[in-house]
This record gives sequence, structure tokens and C-alpha cells, in this order.
Amino acid sequence: MSDDQRDAILDSVRYLRNVRPIDPDEIQEYVAQRPHPGVVKQTIRESAVELGLRERDDGTFVPASEGPLDATVDQVEAFPERYARVLENLLVGEFGAGWPDGESGEQLRSRIRSIKESYLQGADVAYDRVTALAYGIYHLPDYYAVGQYALEPLLAADRLSTQLRVLDVGAGVGGPGLGIIDLVCEGGGIVDYHAVEPSDAADVLSELLDETGRNAHTTIHREHAEDFDPAGTFDLIIFSNVLDELDSPAAVLRTYADALESDGSILGLSPADKRTATGLRTIERAVEDTYTIYAPTVRLWPDETPAGKCWSFDRKPDLAVPPFQERLEDACDDPDHDDGEFENADVQYAYSILRKDDATAIEYTPDASRVMKMADADGYVTDRVDVVGIKLSPDLRSGPDANPLFLVGDGSEGTDHFAVLTRESTLNRDLVASQYGDLLSFENTLALWNDDEGAYNLVVDAETVVDSVPVP
Repeated sequence: MSDDQRDAILDSVRYLRNVRPIDPDEIQEYVAQRPHPGVVKQTIRESAVELGLRERDDGTFVPASEGPLDATVDQVEAFPERYARVLENLLVGEFGAGWPDGESGEQLRSRIRSIKESYLQGADVAYDRVTALAYGIYHLPDYYAVGQYALEPLLAADRLSTQLRVLDVGAGVGGPGLGIIDLVCEGGGIVDYHAVEPSDAADVLSELLDETGRNAHTTIHREHAEDFDPAGTFDLIIFSNVLDELDSPAAVLRTYADALESDGSILGLSPADKRTATGLRTIERAVEDTYTIYAPTVRLWPDETPAGKCWSFDRKPDLAVPPFQERLEDACDDPDHDDGEFENADVQYAYSILRKDDATAIEYTPDASRVMKMADADGYVTDRVDVVGIKLSPDLRSGPDANPLFLVGDGSEGTDHFAVLTRESTLNRDLVASQYGDLLSFENTLALWNDDEGAYNLVVDAETVVDSVPVP
């Protein structure tokens, strides 16, 4: 097709876009030499992001909405079957129909073990094709769910657009990216998705992206995060499980500041284990000269920055175990292996949302005349005090007979604070009932030093009132 024909197609689309749904069959009639409707449709698809068009199920195009994305994440119950089918087809293509069995099954299980061990030790993982497939088996489902759950603070505040430009840095095989694409497209939006991934994982990602649907416009850049030069700006930049693998993560985050829209967000994700989750907090503190911490560790007190370890992570309901994990698990004939070793239905993750516009998920400044600042804990230990803090963990109790335990913070703490529920009542039940990231008010809580953990405990007993604080 000539440039003149392409220009004629797009000129006709621009003329009709606000008049009626754009039908490629109709547009064909307005173009010299009448190109095939399939060629017309592909030309419109290639410019859909630029034109702000959404393709409908009947093959026509209409203007995409321009407001905030109307989507919620109630519960991600399972990894979508269409992506599971792609992964299984890749496994069959690589190893044959009996991929979970014999030598291929052992190789995949060995790679999964190696990946998990490398993460725990902070060692680099080299993603050849087999490793990428093993990673996909074990992590694609839970990271797909994480990609959606982690956007909840932005969705709740209408800070994601229905026309979303996304940059996924170190995309790997694409778990969070796939989740985000589906969330936007199923919410009536369109996505211009760019993945930066230099390894063989990009080949797996490419196959998966082919299943994302007609309103996801995807591009893969086979480059390293440190070397990639973004073209234009993005509404959402994702760093999923990659920041801890970079030599200078804070420096890399700063280099991407110019690629972020003025009202856009950076989403940093990491596994929930102690090393990577606390590392994410260290990184976000290092870039406070460039970004505002939007969530979850909002700085409630002006000009304060926390210094605690902050092993903060969220936990969501388990996913259904996907069939490809079950097959790999069932084919393991090692009698000493741990049951469920190759099934990963847990959804636990740490996240950090950064912005440049000074906005935060919790717009609240404590009243210094009424509540104590956690930075001043040395002065109020052993006293009953009033404080406010953000809930920064699920229940961390060590066993069924232990007291419920939650990490809390106000953004000033020099040492971690944990709320310990020793006696539940109607006055303090919000401690348990509240969600991760919620702001809580503690009235008449007993502050104690926990020498074993090197942290402060806020004892919540029958005399303590805990309320969720509504925020704008």
C-alpha cells in the first residue's frame, strides 16, 4: 500500500471518528484503488493509539473514552486460560507432549529450584529459553494477579486513564504486564504497551502478547534497562522484580523521570521475601529527591523520612493452581521433594508507587498537638499514647495461638513499629478489619520496646481504640 493510500485512509477515519462507528468496508470506498478491507483495518489498528480509537467486537472502531479508567479488582481467581494455553504450547514445542515427564520435567524442576534459590541469595539469573519457560510455569500466574492488585491505589483515586501508555522495564515473560493490559482493556480502555527485555524471556513474552486482544498495542524492545532510550512519555512505568538486579537502581529510576508523564506513576514490584521487600524500601527512600512516595508508605509528617527496616508486603487470596503447575508437580517422582513445591498459588508482593506531582494516596497531616510522632518513640515508650499510622502488612503472627501482629508506620519512624492485638473488642476491631495501606488512628495504645525484635510494639488491648481514618 502506498503512502498516499495510507494517508487517505487515515484522513477518512479522522473525518468520521466523531460522526459514526468507523467501518473498514466503508472507508475502503473513499480510497483510490480501493484497498482490501483487511488492509484498511490493519492500517487503522496501527494508528489506533494515535487516533484514540477502540476496536469493537464487530470490527468497527469508535473513539475511546478519555476519562479515568472505570475498573476495580475484586479478586483474581485464576490465571486466564488463553495465556495458560500459550505457555503449554511453548512447552510442547520445546520438549514434546510429555514435557512434565522424564528428562525435560527434571530440567524444568531443577530450573525452578535454581530460580528460587537465586532470588533468596540475591544472585543473578540468566534467562535462557529453558529458564524463561520454567519461570513462566512458576511465576506467571501470581505475577499476573499482582499486576492488577498493585494498581488498586491508583484506580481508587481515578489516576489511571482509559488510554494508557505503559512502559514495562525488565518485563521478563510478562506476568504483571499481562495483568495490567487485561485490566485496562476489559475496563473499556486501550493500551500502548512497550516492554524492555533483552533476554530470551522476550520470546516467551512475544507469544503471550499475541493473546492480549485487539485493543492492546504492544512492542518489545530487546535492550537493557540501563541502555534503553524511551521515545516520548508514559502514563505508567513498571519495574517488576528487576530493581534489585540492577547495579544502581536509584540512578536508573532517576533516568526514567523524563519518560514519565507529569501526572503518571512508576510502579515498583518485588517479591515479599525480606531481602527484596526491604530493598525496595531502601530504593524508594533513595529517590525521594526525584519522586514523591504515593503509596503505600506515605510520609504523613512533613519533611520526615522513615529509617526502619520496613519489611512491608501485601497478601491476597490464593489463586487456583493452574494445570501446567499441577502436571509438573504430579510428574515429580522424587519421594523426598516437598509436596506442592512446584505449585505457586500464593499472591504476596511488595510494591511502591512513585509520582512527580506531589500527590499521595493518603492526603492527611497529623495534628501534632493530639498525636505522637513515631520518630519520637524513645520519649513515649512505656506510656499510653495516641498515634496515627498506615497498616503496612498482613497479619504476621507466628502461629494460631499468637497475638495478631501488624507492621504500621507514619513515615517518620526511625525504628519499625508493630501493632499487637492482645484483646479484641468492638473498639479496636478496625485493626484486623482494615486493609493493607489503610490509615489507622490508635487511641490509648501502650508503647513498649521489644528487645527480641529490636522494634517498638503498640499494644492494642481492651483500653485501646483503633479507627480507620477516612481520607479524601
